[in-house]
Amino acid sequence: MISQRTRAALLALPLLLGGCGMGERGPVYIGIAGPVNLANGRSMRLAAEMARDEINRAGGINGRTIELIIMDDSADAERAIEVAAILRDTNVVAVVGHVNSPATLAAAEIYNDQTRGVVQISPASSSPLVTEAGPWTFRVCPSDLQHGPALAEWAYTRLRGRRAAILYANDDYGRGVLQTFASAFERLGGTIIGRDPYLPGLLQENPALTTPYLERALRNGLDVLVIAGQGGPGQTILQQARQLGYTGPVLGGDGLTQLKDVGSVAEGVFVSSAFLPDRATEPAQRFVREYTERYNGELPDHRGAMTYDAIQLLVRAVREVGTDRRAVRDYLAGVGNGVPAFEGVSGTIAFDENGDTPSKEVAIGVIRAGKLLTAS
Repeated sequence: MISQRTRAALLALPLLLGGCGMGERGPVYIGIAGPVNLANGRSMRLAAEMARDEINRAGGINGRTIELIIMDDSADAERAIEVAAILRDTNVVAVVGHVNSPATLAAAEIYNDQTRGVVQISPASSSPLVTEAGPWTFRVCPSDLQHGPALAEWAYTRLRGRRAAILYANDDYGRGVLQTFASAFERLGGTIIGRDPYLPGLLQENPALTTPYLERALRNGLDVLVIAGQGGPGQTILQQARQLGYTGPVLGGDGLTQLKDVGSVAEGVFVSSAFLPDRATEPAQRFVREYTERYNGELPDHRGAMTYDAIQLLVRAVREVGTDRRAVRDYLAGVGNGVPAFEGVSGTIAFDENGDTPSKEVAIGVIRAGKLLTAS
């Protein structure tokens, strides 16, 4: 059954529905799908709008403007399926989205339709399962196969942690960080003293649900706490840990990025990320400078930087091969393998045969005074 919100979205797109061709003179449409009205999708939306305006000021794509169809999936897998079905049946040349792994994986089944496929480029979905999502699905971020080992190396070598407890969201993202961190940490010589799941919705209703896990970990000599999940539940777990007297280091994947906005309780938390706003390259600093000037001093996060790069890459593709969806997909599949790699604000994008970017680097950031900056 189509939700009321989806019906409203359909009514808002009457000129784009119906399967008519995209033509060669009108705008080039790009879909943006993610939790654009939530904190973890805000940078995505703002960066997309900034990229659109920059490209159009510079003359668009061979004289054609680009237009965005922005849709909110609320970081919900079922909603993501509805959004994907709408976007697939519009005139978008490709979709940048979704942000969180469960939504991306659910939507991938729609985008990888055998007869009506459309390119999906995720800016931030790190689950290893995305690798097998289908030939129309790409991502411009590293997977948990890169995030987990980077966090483990930091915890063991830089923080000298030896006994880690992992509290993980029982979803694709949380399990991915759990598995990759734990295996890398143990290879280094560390010990995992707890692997405890939580359901984000239930934790929101009852913040004390994870307290027994934390109490047990403290009794067993915890010296590194890993939170494998998103910012809201992560904040709850962090607050519980501090209230119980844990003063040691806390680490997590890029899902914890929004902890930078919650105040002093998050001071010193380490977060892995594919992009940090103090990235020391000229393209990155130009992007951050223009973003902060446009948005009153607000800093972009990795979702924004990756969205910006994905749009710029799509523009290059359309300039080269036009707006035919299959041609765009085939062009992207060759980026880094016959087609030149793309040098973006987040680094080099070169896809492998699965649409992954295995050479994409992972940085470790630390939250200081409300900012996520490179840890040292």
